[in-house]
Amino acid sequence: MEQYLPILVLMILAILFGVVSFIATKMLAPKKPTVEKLAPYECGIIPAREPAERFPVKFYLVAMLFIIFDIEIIFLYPWAVEFTALGTAGYLAILLFSALVFESFVYLIANGALDWGTLQVNKQVSEQDSKAMQAAAERDDVRVVGSEGREPVAA
Repeated sequence: MEQYLPILVLMILAILFGVVSFIATKMLAPKKPTVEKLAPYECGIIPAREPAERFPVKFYLVAMLFIIFDIEIIFLYPWAVEFTALGTAGYLAILLFSALVFESFVYLIANGALDWGTLQVNKQVSEQDSKAMQAAAERDDVRVVGSEGREPVAA
């Protein structure tokens, strides 16, 4: 038991340091809140106005896809290394795991995880709106973003 005493003392000191730090911060910190201090931090720039739109949830769905496939690779690599030693139980476990990963992939695709950007906008635009957008794009006072260096599209 004596060999664990230094670890116990170090854990007690770490917890004590954390608690004392929080208490000292609350007691000693100046309390002069301003609008700028209470605003969200944006790289040191104070926002002049609220953002025009909310951040699309589709980006989070793509991040979920990335995490799902990362987790799949993390679990598949050790299984591939030791698949002969795991036998039938290991094979059935990886089949169940793959089915669950595939199910989550289908769920994300069904919720439109990969349907963002111009393709989704084009699917939702009616023919009348498309003609109005075409007419607006042909005027000189409207700048079409991303059209530099492209050939004009014939109607």
